[in-house]
Amino acid sequence: MFLGNYINGQFVKVKPGEKSGEWRAKSPADLSDELGVVAYSFSAVDEAVSAAEGARVAWRKLAVTERAALLKRYQEQLRLREKEFCNLIAREVGKPIWEGRTEVTAMVNKVDITIEESLKLVQSFDIPNIMADTTGSCRYRPHGVMAVIGPFNFPGHLPNGHIVPALLTGNTVVFKPSEKTPAVGQLMAECFHAAGIPPGVFNLLQGEKEVGRRLSVHPAVSGVLFTGSYEVGTRIKQDTLQQHWKILALEMGGKNSTIVWSDADVELAVYETLVSGFITAGQRCSATSRVIVHQSLLEKFIERLHERAKAFKIGHWSDDPFMGPLIDSSAVDRYLKFIGVAAREGCELIMRGKALEHSRQGFYVTPSIAWVRSPSLEHTKKSVFQQTELFAPALAVLGVASLEEAILQANETQYGLVASVFSKSRAVFEECREGLEVGLVNWNKSTVGASSRLPFGGFKKSGNHFPTALTSTLYCASPVSSLELSAPPSAEALAKNSVGLNWFSD
Repeated sequence: MFLGNYINGQFVKVKPGEKSGEWRAKSPADLSDELGVVAYSFSAVDEAVSAAEGARVAWRKLAVTERAALLKRYQEQLRLREKEFCNLIAREVGKPIWEGRTEVTAMVNKVDITIEESLKLVQSFDIPNIMADTTGSCRYRPHGVMAVIGPFNFPGHLPNGHIVPALLTGNTVVFKPSEKTPAVGQLMAECFHAAGIPPGVFNLLQGEKEVGRRLSVHPAVSGVLFTGSYEVGTRIKQDTLQQHWKILALEMGGKNSTIVWSDADVELAVYETLVSGFITAGQRCSATSRVIVHQSLLEKFIERLHERAKAFKIGHWSDDPFMGPLIDSSAVDRYLKFIGVAAREGCELIMRGKALEHSRQGFYVTPSIAWVRSPSLEHTKKSVFQQTELFAPALAVLGVASLEEAILQANETQYGLVASVFSKSRAVFEECREGLEVGLVNWNKSTVGASSRLPFGGFKKSGNHFPTALTSTLYCASPVSSLELSAPPSAEALAKNSVGLNWFSD
C-alpha cells in the first residue's frame, strides 16, 4: 500500500483535488502482481523543498557525530527490514532474491564506508604560518538542499549512495525514486522515519518525469544527484543551464568493453563475460556490451560463450533464476528492435534474443550474442548497435590482431565507464589501463561488481567528472578557505611597511 509522499517528517497522501496524475505499479516479473496505485502532485515539489530548506540550517549545525549516529540508526533499520527489502526489490525490478540481498548489503555497508572513509576527504585542515603570522584554514560547507533522482535497476543502493553522503556532510535531501520502483523508495523513507531523522531533513517525492524536472529546476535546490541514462542526464543539464551554481553529479550510462587477450584463461573470460553481460538482464550501466577478442582465440571463445549461454536459468525471482525480466514492455520492444539493427549491420547472430513466454506473464527475454563480422574502426564508429546503450542482455563480439587495435576499438564508443582486461600479463593490463578512456579498468575481473571503497565514475557520455562511491562526499560539500590573524597588527604599523602610503604621517 502506498502511503504518499514523505514530507517534513510524515507521510502525506495526495488529495484528489491536488492530484496531477497516477499510475498502477506492477511487477515486471508477473503482471498480475500489483503493488498498488501511486498518485502524485506537482504542488508537492514546493512543499518538499520548503521542508528541506526549513530544516537545512539546524541539520548543518548539528555535530557530524550526531548526524553519523542518526545514519547508523538508519543502517540498523535497513538490517531489520532486510528480508522486506529483498522481496520488494525482486517484485519491483524482477531481480532474483540473491541480487536483492547483495543490494541491501551494499546499502548497509555504504553507511560505514561514508562515515569511516569518505568523510576523511572533506575534513577541515589548518596550515600554520601560511604567511607571516597568518594561519591558513579550510572548512567544508554543505551545499544546502540536494535533489536525488534515482534509477530503477538498483532502486535502493544507487540513490542511497547519494543520500547517505549528502546527509552526513550536512545537506538536506529531497528524493524522487524512479516511477518504476516507487515502493522501494517508500521503504527507504520508512527506515529514515523509524531512525528518528529530524523532520524535513529527508523527504520523498513520488512522481513521473515532470516531477523530477520541477524538482531539478527548483530555485531552492542547490544540487541534483542523478543516476540514470545519458538522455535523462542531458535533459537535467539542459533544464538547469541558467542555474550554473547548481552542483550536478550525473552518473550516466555505459557501453562497456571486455578485452580478451591471446594469453587469457578462456574459461574464466567466458564465465565473467556472460555474468557481466546478462546479470540483471543487462540492466546495469556497468554491464559488458562489447567483447574484443584476440583473433587467435576468437572462434574458440565464441563457441564456448554460445555453449555456456544456453545454460542460463531465466525466470520469476521466486524460482531462484540467474536472470529475470526486463523492466517493462518498451524495454522489450527496444531490445528486439536493436537485435534487428545488429543483423542489418552485418552481424552474425550466434544467439538471437527474443521475447520469452513464461508461465507468469512478464517482460522476459532471452540473451543475444552477435558476432561482428566487419570489425573495422570505421564500422564501429557508424554502428548504431555498437554505439547505443541497450540496457538489455546483448553482447557484441569482435576480433582484433593487436593490443593497439583492441584499445582503439574499446575507445571508439561514445561512453567511457568501465572496461575489463583478461590476460596473464601485467604489462598488457598496464598498457590497457594507460590507453583506455574509461573511469574503471579491471584485470581478470568482469566489468560489474564495483567496490564502494573506490571512486565510481566515467568519462565522455558516462558522467561529468563527479564520481560516486568513495568520493561522493566531494560533490556534497564545498571548501571555504580562510586567512586568519589572531593577533593583528595596528593599521599604523601596516602602513609604515607599505610603499607609497602616507596615511599616518604628520
